[in-house]
Amino acid sequence: MADREPGRPRVRDVLACVLAVQVVFALTAGAVLIVDPTGLLDHPGAQLLAALLTLMPIVMAGLLAWRFREGHRVEKLRAGDAAQLIDTVLSTSREWLWVVDGQGNFTFSSPTSLGLLGYSPSELVGNHCSLVIDLADLAKAKGVFQGSAQSKGRVVARCRHRDGSAVWMEAVSTARTSGDGQTGGFQGTSRLVQPKTAQEAAAARSRARIRTMIDGGQLLTAFQPIHSLAAGHVIGVEALSRFVGDDGAGPEFWFTEAAAVGLGEDLEFAALHSALKAAQSLPACVYVALNVSPASCLDPRLPRVFKETGVPLDRIVLELTERLEVSEYGPLLAVLKPLRQRGLRVAVDDAGSGFASMRHVLHIRPDIMKLDRSLITGIDDDQGQHALGAALAEFARQIGATLTAEGIETEAELSAVTGLGMTAGQGYFLGRPTVDPVEWATWHDVPHSSPSRDTVSGH
Repeated sequence: MADREPGRPRVRDVLACVLAVQVVFALTAGAVLIVDPTGLLDHPGAQLLAALLTLMPIVMAGLLAWRFREGHRVEKLRAGDAAQLIDTVLSTSREWLWVVDGQGNFTFSSPTSLGLLGYSPSELVGNHCSLVIDLADLAKAKGVFQGSAQSKGRVVARCRHRDGSAVWMEAVSTARTSGDGQTGGFQGTSRLVQPKTAQEAAAARSRARIRTMIDGGQLLTAFQPIHSLAAGHVIGVEALSRFVGDDGAGPEFWFTEAAAVGLGEDLEFAALHSALKAAQSLPACVYVALNVSPASCLDPRLPRVFKETGVPLDRIVLELTERLEVSEYGPLLAVLKPLRQRGLRVAVDDAGSGFASMRHVLHIRPDIMKLDRSLITGIDDDQGQHALGAALAEFARQIGATLTAEGIETEAELSAVTGLGMTAGQGYFLGRPTVDPVEWATWHDVPHSSPSRDTVSGH
């Protein structure tokens, strides 16, 4: 409810003044009747007139007092009904009403917050609004609300439920002003948005974050060593992307998210640029394996990337990360053929994990087959896995490919794959991924037979 205008007299004050005047008048008239020093009221008619003049203000004062009392009672009843109606609206509305002060702390919350966000009003009041909204979305919302100080601001933002899940809401707010005209916080309502709107908002948010990562160079490259099982030294590395951020999301999340919003290839090429730039600090005898999707292989930017890099093609291995339909292999092989003729090698990831992976191998005819970790874990004491590993090692020899065992985590697994004649090995037992160029520089002479305690523990 709006405050009363300054200087506007209240009805109660007016009535009080009228009553006071009438009472004073009545008392004065009574005193005159009693004292009457001149004897003017000796006549009966004058006495009657004086009595009427004395009683009339008293009667009027009584009537006004009764009217005031009745008006106050009616006003109280109406206020109670209004308060009850407001409570009903706040309790049953699907929109969440809220107020925050200039510091961003909640000063009011309607009960709807419990159903929408899992927090009761008492849990929100006094706490900062970042409890239920990410800081990035909070900054965006504040910018919209402050920019519309004279009108309503509208924004769709991602809020956070008590259980950690995302809740997309549309907020409409106006700025609250203090007595000196300065902005003193915001008040408004929020409601759930339709699923389609939420999806569009989520996609726009993801697109903006991923674009910021790409344009801002917020990607790092970690290299994990690949050892020759026969000679014992590092022969190559696999480039693994690391993302700079405070949300803790891993590479798989970001690449999946980028693909979903149409930025998958852009993010892959940003990762390629980062990896090839970092690879210039590797020993010259070490090759670098780059994870690339078939879609990125068909992108016209790929040959330009290799042309601009300072790493020779014969030190680069493209590790294909996805399967293809049979009809799609022709264009891929046509693109890779001139690059392979110039020294580029191709690896197939997760070989041996199923029929589709082996069909992939037959179509690509890779230079390197990387065995899926599920085939290596426990290969030292599982007869079936051991037999399959032996068969794949022979298959690789027959097609002229080298075989790399991924996910070696124990000395027994290392001994088993070495005994089967596999060419190379990779895993935490041999070396964890690292972003330290000082450690990269030592890999040309690090044998796998006696990995250091720090290497094994990942420090």
